[in-house]
Amino acid sequence: MSGAECPCRAIGIARTPFSDPAATPIQAAFSTARGTVEVYPEFRDGLAALAEFSHIILIYRFHRAAGEELSERALIDGAEPHGIFATRHFNRPNRLGISVVRLTGIEGATLTVEGLDLLDGTPVLDIKPYIPAFDCIPGATSGWVTPQHVGRIRDQSASF
Repeated sequence: MSGAECPCRAIGIARTPFSDPAATPIQAAFSTARGTVEVYPEFRDGLAALAEFSHIILIYRFHRAAGEELSERALIDGAEPHGIFATRHFNRPNRLGISVVRLTGIEGATLTVEGLDLLDGTPVLDIKPYIPAFDCIPGATSGWVTPQHVGRIRDQSASF
């Protein structure tokens, strides 16, 4: 099944204050940027009960990524290339990204969110509720990502 096509369609679009990739936060966890996710009308019924969650996981397509690579210099250290699956770089096969954002409201089919790190116009492919018991793994390790890397991301994202 190597290289099999898996069709996927957008269920909505992100509206954010970011149009320049270089001025976009590197990770949602360190962003306070606000915006919306406009869910297309045919998917509106899927939002039932979502308002009960404080955070959601957005799965989206890096629609402005330059290419698809198997090795990239990570945005947080840039020192040496890593296998693409050991990074969150956008130049990856299928160009898929994830972000955990705070859900601050739902009006009709529009979600208001905080903590965005997406470019304006990013196609949203799926929305999942963030469930701490499932999504926060005690004792998980961070591989090559050190506390210093995380500190630099926080510092870079302070203005967002």
